[in-house]
Amino acid sequence: MSEERRDLSAVGQEILYAARNELYMNLPYLDVALCALTFRDGTGVTLSIATDGENLYYDPAYLAERYLRGGAAVNRGYLHSILHCMLRHLRKKQGKVSALWDLACDIAVESILDELHYRCLEETVSPLKMKTYGQCCAEMPVLTAEGIYRHLLKEDLPEYEVARLQRAFLQDDHGLWDMEKNEDQSQKQDEEWKDRSEKTQTAMETVLAGQATGGEAVLEQVKVAARDDVDYRAFLRRFAVPREVMAVDGDSFDYIFYTYGLQLYGNMPLVEPPETKEEKRIEDFVIAVDTSMSTSGDLVRQFLSCTYSILRSTETFTRKVNIRILQCDDQLRSDTPIHDLEELRSYMEDFTLHGGSATDFRPVFDHVAKLQKEGAFTNLRGLVYFTDGMGFYPKRRPPYDAAFVLLEEPPISVHMPPWAIRLVLSIPGLEKAAREAAEWEDNEKDTMPEL
Repeated sequence: MSEERRDLSAVGQEILYAARNELYMNLPYLDVALCALTFRDGTGVTLSIATDGENLYYDPAYLAERYLRGGAAVNRGYLHSILHCMLRHLRKKQGKVSALWDLACDIAVESILDELHYRCLEETVSPLKMKTYGQCCAEMPVLTAEGIYRHLLKEDLPEYEVARLQRAFLQDDHGLWDMEKNEDQSQKQDEEWKDRSEKTQTAMETVLAGQATGGEAVLEQVKVAARDDVDYRAFLRRFAVPREVMAVDGDSFDYIFYTYGLQLYGNMPLVEPPETKEEKRIEDFVIAVDTSMSTSGDLVRQFLSCTYSILRSTETFTRKVNIRILQCDDQLRSDTPIHDLEELRSYMEDFTLHGGSATDFRPVFDHVAKLQKEGAFTNLRGLVYFTDGMGFYPKRRPPYDAAFVLLEEPPISVHMPPWAIRLVLSIPGLEKAAREAAEWEDNEKDTMPEL
């Protein structure tokens, strides 16, 4: 490296050090993340900076030119790349349409930066960016990359429109995201950033207590990035009750005495296998659906379809059940009783969404309380409510478990009651649970009791 090149590289590092220090002074809760990347001279990157999750590569000449135009431009670029790592955008790119995922990540990160009202990050928000934020906010409470990606897939924008959005939101080079990495190394890196995100979340919730201007935008997305994957199939089993089913109970059957009898008497075992066994099955159950304007009809149908796929497996669904499917916005719109698998299948095939007003959860709980008084349930263990989480909650805890299933983390302004079970589940998580239920059913179809 020539002397001139070394000097230019050193200037680039000094610019990044200055940006990091200024960001730390304004956003101290990001200290762990801001110091996580090593600066590397990366002449040739498409834009001024790029990251692979471990290093921050920079083009010294481009970085210097950007710095001369204003320090805020460098600060935004630096924090833009840091937020990509904190929100684990690099790891989540697997299996996505590359151009749309990159764009979705940039929109999500820029929406955070535009909410951070600090002079060191100040930049005029273009009308195109404002329009894009508005369109996304109409479909999701928190602008996450996953939600924006689904929005872009649904919109099916022409190439020139995608390119226009890329020019408006692009801050760094994502080329290093596509590099093949060792799976163990990639997993380790992702876990490290998850840990940093959790520490940032703790710092914001306990130390700052929401006092940082615009910090809520960071916290909302960090909470989404740091959450663990949820097994929806296993979650539904918590609402099951013990009952006897027609099946061989291998756990309580002693094969030693069985085979000994065959050896001693030829064809006469000393013991016979039990014809029944105790399993946990769902019998009394309530599924409530938020049909307000803030909830997408397509997402409701997908939730019900996946729930149906799980419930129809014989490990959870009994011969006769008492499931009530309720639709409600600010008032109860429909109450459909389900008594067997055929009724559940018919409901799914002819499903129609009713409602479209504001959200009030109380009518559902009032209706279930009325049904209980009328003796409609024998042993109601729980209620699952599919919603975005924004609405009026009952003040008192019901005499059963109530779970609110959300596909996106609700805004910080939403305060769910302490008795509410909150389950944030992604669409891939729902699909995975449905696939596992279908696979279990295929593997066990030779030994399943007739429904």
